[in-house]
Amino acid sequence: MSQNPLLTEHDLPFGAPPLNLLRAEHFLPAFEVALEQHRQEIREIAHGASEPTFENTIEGLERCGRLLRRVRDLFFNLRAAHTNDGLQEVAREITPRLAAHRDEILLSPELFQRVDRVWRQREQLDLTSEQSILLEETHSAFTRGGAGLEATDQEKLKEINHRLSVLTVDFTENLLAANQGFQLHLRDEGDLAGLPDSLRAAARAEAERRGVEQGWVFTLDKPSLIPFLQYAERRALRRHMYEAYTQRCRDGEHDNRPVIEEIAALRARRAQLLGYRSHADYVLEKNMAATPEAVDELLRRLWQPAKARAQREAEELQAQIVAEGGDFQLEAHDWWFYTERLRKSRFDFDDGELRPYFSLDAVRQGMFDIAERLFGLVFEPRTDLPVYHEEVTTYEVRDREGRHIGLFYADDHPRPSKQVGAWMDTFRDQWLDGDTDIRPHVINVCNLARPSDGRPALLSVDEVRTLFHEFGHGLHGLLARSRYGSLSGTHVPRDFVELPSQLMENWAFAPETLVEYARHYQTGEPIPTELVEKMRQAKRFNQGFATVEYLAASFIDLAWHTLEADDLDREPPETDALEKKVMAELDPPPQISSRYRGPYFSHIFYSGYDAGYYSYIWAEVLEADAFEAFRETGLFDPELASSYRRNILEAGHSEPPMDLYRRFRGADPQIEPLLARRGLQAAAVEA
Repeated sequence: MSQNPLLTEHDLPFGAPPLNLLRAEHFLPAFEVALEQHRQEIREIAHGASEPTFENTIEGLERCGRLLRRVRDLFFNLRAAHTNDGLQEVAREITPRLAAHRDEILLSPELFQRVDRVWRQREQLDLTSEQSILLEETHSAFTRGGAGLEATDQEKLKEINHRLSVLTVDFTENLLAANQGFQLHLRDEGDLAGLPDSLRAAARAEAERRGVEQGWVFTLDKPSLIPFLQYAERRALRRHMYEAYTQRCRDGEHDNRPVIEEIAALRARRAQLLGYRSHADYVLEKNMAATPEAVDELLRRLWQPAKARAQREAEELQAQIVAEGGDFQLEAHDWWFYTERLRKSRFDFDDGELRPYFSLDAVRQGMFDIAERLFGLVFEPRTDLPVYHEEVTTYEVRDREGRHIGLFYADDHPRPSKQVGAWMDTFRDQWLDGDTDIRPHVINVCNLARPSDGRPALLSVDEVRTLFHEFGHGLHGLLARSRYGSLSGTHVPRDFVELPSQLMENWAFAPETLVEYARHYQTGEPIPTELVEKMRQAKRFNQGFATVEYLAASFIDLAWHTLEADDLDREPPETDALEKKVMAELDPPPQISSRYRGPYFSHIFYSGYDAGYYSYIWAEVLEADAFEAFRETGLFDPELASSYRRNILEAGHSEPPMDLYRRFRGADPQIEPLLARRGLQAAAVEA
């Protein structure tokens, strides 16, 4: 054990983790030690002789399990960003054991009795707002975890939780294998017609990485897939790529349909055991939305205007096809291609024209400069701190006075060992150890275009947006100033957590910031004013499509998680039938599918967005309204930036989210800024 880097002390600066030393074989022994240590800590609280108090019970529970949290956070971060067979094997073994460990704690009658006694005295306790929320969250974790159930129902709950922990591992392994298993290998240069040089170079580099001597390889990673759909002139190849993406995990050994059907059924049965109508009712009780009905109301308020706009967009694309001499009907795999053609003809620019101004290094430095102007943060590269992969970059974050704020890790490019998508996580949360402020270690993981053919990584507009989005989450974690780690940073209700990330996107394309960081990677010239103006004019372009495909996925999420246990006995969920029914009721333009389909919808079947995918649009209502404040006062108004930092970024879950928002904004959020941004106001009137 003394040789296990997870169980030994290291003298790395800022308590940085020894990421370069971690191996799959280290984790199970470390989990064993951490689990036993946590059990002993729990036993001491549960069987304490003294009267239960907020300090010895609620704060005691908050303090214990720190080694387990450290090992767990390192493990699941590595498994997501740089997995291997050894880590996958550990996941299959440890995930059910972690679920059982959590049940062991939450179903302990002695422990719940102590928590409940403190909770019942809450009105007499002189607690701060943050302490009150910690007490409420701790008590509800027990009640929502089955502490009040009869013994037989508790056993049923344990069985469900165990099975769910196994199924989520199955889901992610199937999806990873499906992504890794696909490649489009083109040998004929004629098949590359329309593709920009940068994409060709990237595809050739991918072929070389895969040991393919001749030709070009395209994958389902977004930096490969989306530009292929935008520019490939061979319609049959676009169809092939699109169908490969949308049909993932729908047959063969990696078929996720039976997996998600069982997950949904088990979630519904667990909700019923706990006294809820559906899993969505269970989840949303803790979110700002509160009920499935409130979510449905918001989604439907946006659906009709978005659908009306998308239908007009489909008609415009069909007209573009006809104008170019095509004699076929627009289909889903055509949308990106003809959208790009229409954008070019209407606004006289395309995505490829912008890429030279968005080199990854310049965009990231632009983000850092914006964070310095808004919040006084300085990001300094730290090559002396270990990383788990050579492509990971580490920064120390300080304020203007030189005080340490935290560590920031950036992992930018796709590889076979990494899950698809983009996310923010932490190796260590912020919290107070007595009077000592333990500062966070934050990581942003993306799958962005790689450098190729002697050029730096040149990003698309969507990739720039993604980088800023995850950086917004990163700032939320970095600037946290809470007493309790379980309430700090991004540990807020799901439909509030996307506010900082989506708000940060606004600074990416503001004219005032573009001219500072968007410079041609060869000449250093700033992005031309006329190109910025074209971007502004095209801002609402294709927003019907973007809104419809997102809302459709949100409705599918809601459909899976409003299933009721009593109905499942008569009609078990069936993936194709359920999702076809949702789409038939919505009746979108036939050329637009849901952004995600169940078998590869990792947000809702693995990543914690179950009954919560709506949260992006819920938070966008807040964010669009919040950015109006910056428009009114100035993008870098110091007083407003300070208020935003203090009331949102630093506050975590120290108070109810809407109270924090009102304190920052001075009023309730309005939906009109969102409708205006997406160009849905006129469509809303028509609808």
